[in-house]
Amino acid sequence: MPKVDRRVLKSQEAIKKALIELMSEKSFDDITIQEISDRANMNRGTIYLHYQDKFDLLDKLIEAHMNELGEMGKWACKLDWGQALLPFFEYFEKNYLFFSAMLASKGAPSFRTRLLEFIIQGFQAEMDTAGSKHDDVIEDVILQYTGTAYVGVIEWWIKNGMPHPPQVMAKQVGDLLGSNLF
Repeated sequence: MPKVDRRVLKSQEAIKKALIELMSEKSFDDITIQEISDRANMNRGTIYLHYQDKFDLLDKLIEAHMNELGEMGKWACKLDWGQALLPFFEYFEKNYLFFSAMLASKGAPSFRTRLLEFIIQGFQAEMDTAGSKHDDVIEDVILQYTGTAYVGVIEWWIKNGMPHPPQVMAKQVGDLLGSNLF
């Protein structure tokens, strides 16, 4: 794999940061490439060297975070749920501005859907490995219930300025998952 020029990486990071900051201030639909370039302190042409348009930029930004979450490894799979979820809550905390902008923005409703799909896939893998405590409940119902609850907790935590540290959140959610579902 060829090494990427540090200047290219620095430009891309500045562009992504500018978009996230702007999304925390206004709707994605109201953001222009000119505003992104002004915020990133570069000309519009530089943005177009890296991205087709603001939608491509947003899609690549979301994709990068989803890939990072996916690389964080397995879910609980015989681990304590609280310990298994801790890296995820730490990641959400570390990337607070991104998740805050994505979950609060009217311009990126697809992000919540993508996050939910990611979470459900993780729970599906867990159910395939460990099973469920509820043989009488349809698997799809369990997955939708747990996925929606988990995303809802993440959303609440982010929107309320992370009132509890990641360790507390991971333990709380882990206790709920471990005692009720898996």
